[in-house]
Amino acid sequence: MQVRRPSTSSPERQHVDATTEASDSRRSFLKLCASSLIFGSTLSGCHELNIKRWFDDEEAMRLNVQEAIRGEDGHSKLIGDYIKIADSTLGYIKVQGVGLVTRLDGTGEDPPISPLRTRLLDDIRREEIDDPNSLLRSSETSLVVVTAYIPPIARKGDRLDVEITIPDGSETVSLKGGWLMPCRLSEHALLEGQVHKGNEVVYATGPILIDGLFEDSTGSSVASRKGVIPSGAVYSGPDRILTVAIRSDYRRVRMSTHLASRIGQRFHDYDKHGIRRPLATAKSNAHLELIVQERYRNNYPRFLQCVRHITLTESPVEKHLRMQDLGERIMFGPTSEQAALQLEAEGSEGVPALKRALNSPSPEARFRAAEALAYLGKPECATELKEAARNEPAFRIFALAALACLQTGETISALEELMHEESLETRYGAFRSLSTLAPDDPIVQGIPMDGEFRMHLIDSTATPFVHLTRRKKPEVVLFGAEQEFQLPMTIRAGSRILIRGNTLDNSVDVKRVAAGEEDKTLTVSARIAEVVKAATDLGASYPDIVQMLVEAKNQSNLPGKIAIDEMPKPGRVYHRVPEDFANAENANGSTSSSPATIGSDGLMPNLFTEQSNKTIVTEAPEVSDPKEAGMEPNGIIVE
Repeated sequence: MQVRRPSTSSPERQHVDATTEASDSRRSFLKLCASSLIFGSTLSGCHELNIKRWFDDEEAMRLNVQEAIRGEDGHSKLIGDYIKIADSTLGYIKVQGVGLVTRLDGTGEDPPISPLRTRLLDDIRREEIDDPNSLLRSSETSLVVVTAYIPPIARKGDRLDVEITIPDGSETVSLKGGWLMPCRLSEHALLEGQVHKGNEVVYATGPILIDGLFEDSTGSSVASRKGVIPSGAVYSGPDRILTVAIRSDYRRVRMSTHLASRIGQRFHDYDKHGIRRPLATAKSNAHLELIVQERYRNNYPRFLQCVRHITLTESPVEKHLRMQDLGERIMFGPTSEQAALQLEAEGSEGVPALKRALNSPSPEARFRAAEALAYLGKPECATELKEAARNEPAFRIFALAALACLQTGETISALEELMHEESLETRYGAFRSLSTLAPDDPIVQGIPMDGEFRMHLIDSTATPFVHLTRRKKPEVVLFGAEQEFQLPMTIRAGSRILIRGNTLDNSVDVKRVAAGEEDKTLTVSARIAEVVKAATDLGASYPDIVQMLVEAKNQSNLPGKIAIDEMPKPGRVYHRVPEDFANAENANGSTSSSPATIGSDGLMPNLFTEQSNKTIVTEAPEVSDPKEAGMEPNGIIVE
């Protein structure tokens, strides 16, 4: 049998095989290199395109900013076209807490076990109150949700209104006569899927003014389950600053610093060392921060309007021509608003043209000029603003706000005169302006009451009326200091004070009757001011006094009307008169006689701002000790 041996290759054959293998390896390597080069070149090309596009965008923005600052054609001259006021800076920040209302007349409840109750117990224990569970079980107490809103430009120490509501499912019947125990409020935020509690920045307490006090005897019981505490909270957080965003196609450091410089040249103040401080700061290439000048403190929307009408840049010749044109446009009603704002934005250089416009035949032009002059600190505005507030409802709110920004003899006299007008909103609006402008003026200073409010006696010659407030501050304003109740009368001031008027001697007995106390009676005249003083001396709170006066009104015991938050409004229609078109040839032929809406809710002076219809924003708070949280049906977030 033939045995086949394993074949062996010759050296030549082995060399050929090795050469072939090496060749195959080189081909594979070259293919891989080629693929890598192709892929790499593709990536490199994309990268180069991205870099090129980025440099092109940057160059385009740089040229855009350069041309705008140089004032070249195609770019606006006004700062307002390069900025946007951030929505978050103009909104209200909502803060909440869980509180305990006491002093109820058996209308409270023992709250059921819930996260709200747990949080309230923790807060009560922090106050070192003995046996908190026993306190919660009383029918004289109720668990409530406490809400406040921090307004734009709020400062540490500012007073805030407080809203009180009862949680869903609560069996509390009424909050009438209730007092909110000290309660801390904080903001909450949703961060990374969890609800976190922010710092406690508001402290609230005080007597509750229930909504039901303003209802008649058939009013819904729901109104007695919610209420407010006017000026019942103190803000302890950091000052809120106005933030201005720069348009995306102009976001460069050069533009932000130029904008801040231009605004700072117009608006500035002085620090404690007397060094001039601009009120605008460039914080980045994308936004600025503004501090509101003190004269605009009670009308910051006007401040923002003025900022928007500052010029970005212009040559001396351009400025001369523009000022000449504005001097003509301010005399004509339909164009006077924009002209007045630009002249106001110029500062002292705009004053001569504005003063000339006070003699315009156009009522609208005279009002616009006077309004701008007030914010420029010129007392010549007083007479025209007084007439605007008196005669034109559409101008009224803005005229009164302008008078409130300038403390001179002329403006104070104008406001004092307006408190004798028959219009209720004019009278109270003038009072609000004067009490803000000069709170220590003897006419509006008022008398502090034991019930933590003030009573103001105004010697008005107009029809007597009583004004009450639910917002800003608790006060009773009597327009007609000597007005008296119409007797006979039987009314209450809270559940413990009974008031009876006797027609025989025109006197009023104010009597306190409370369980466990000795009855106390004060006898006074029928003057409303004396009865209010006697009731507060016997322990009546502001809500008790409001109840007393509303009852007297419902029973026809008041000599005149009663009003609650009776203030002028923005957004009213002004019907232009022929005199507004007297200089039509100077306004490009515009002679439209269509009605004009004056202002809007967004331009409402914060001197008169009400809480309703306000934008609520969420700002991430500084989170302290974050924990997972739950959400109750009423919307408050609890730990």
